[in-house]
Amino acid sequence: MADPREPRLRLLRSANIGPVTYAQLIARFGTAEAALEALPMLAARGGGRAPAIADIGRVRREIAAVEKLGARYLFLGDSEYPALLAETDSAPPALILRGRLELLQRTCIAMVGARNASAAACRFARQLALGLAEAGATVVSGLARGIDTAAHVGSLAGGTVGVIASGIDIAFPPENADLQERVAREGLLLAEQPPGTEPLARFFPSRNRIIAGLARGTVVVEAAPRSGSLITARIAAEAGRDVMAVPGSPLDPRAQGCNLLIREGATLVQSVDDILEAVRPIDARVVRSPGGSFAGPPPQDASDPERRAVEGLLGPVPVAVDELIRQAGLAPAVVQTVLLELELAGRLERHAGGRVSLR
Repeated sequence: MADPREPRLRLLRSANIGPVTYAQLIARFGTAEAALEALPMLAARGGGRAPAIADIGRVRREIAAVEKLGARYLFLGDSEYPALLAETDSAPPALILRGRLELLQRTCIAMVGARNASAAACRFARQLALGLAEAGATVVSGLARGIDTAAHVGSLAGGTVGVIASGIDIAFPPENADLQERVAREGLLLAEQPPGTEPLARFFPSRNRIIAGLARGTVVVEAAPRSGSLITARIAAEAGRDVMAVPGSPLDPRAQGCNLLIREGATLVQSVDDILEAVRPIDARVVRSPGGSFAGPPPQDASDPERRAVEGLLGPVPVAVDELIRQAGLAPAVVQTVLLELELAGRLERHAGGRVSLR
């Protein structure tokens, strides 16, 4: 009997296919098998060669490695896939996990902050995480140094989720190897990348979007103005989630990011009660149906004039897809089809915030 994971992973691991493209392909063709067959045609319409499709042997080796590690896959569309994460525009098509998946059924609160955090901030983060866990919430963080570590340590006994930028078998930073293993045994460990993947810089923003996407609210404890923690907070805000921050001394550069967030409207946090009061219930809207098929109208075919109109509006400077749709005066499904074809042809790059540009 064929393994249903294989075609999904072949599609996901193929060149030029990210989370948004994957979702659009499934929405249009219904199955990963049909989408794989259509890739050459779509790429040709976008003016390029068909993307290299992942080798079946590579996919089978990955599946075997995941199983050997005692981990398993969770695919977008599966009944157990977290509803809040599924609502996001770039929900991961597949996650690899070890641990207690039921922790994601609770109210999840993300906690992020500086890697070089002060001792006082780490202590406060640990106390907040402990209080949240005792209140029945699940604390989500990224297993980095500093605030992330404090958040996991504080919530480990009650319920914590670690999201990592590497393969599920790689510990980073190395000094957190024991903590990561404890999170996998006692809490839940999530990875988007295949086993053996090193934590490259480009994977951290992707990890941050998962942290923010899983949580009803994100708490920032110490962060520089241009830190990854503020990126996580911005992703949370764009998804309509609550953003909270712990204030700090204006004399400490590590507090400037939090103070900036509060000035811009984030909820000021001084206690666990502040967090619990700020988190608003979010209805889990069903945007994707179980079994790997995606709800919503499929993309529409585009005519050559429509393709030229959309491509003419694109350039090297990222532009929001909503703005493209407005200026093109075309149906959103048509614009999305053109963008899909350009991406599969290797000519389009997607950026944070739903923006796109030509390569």
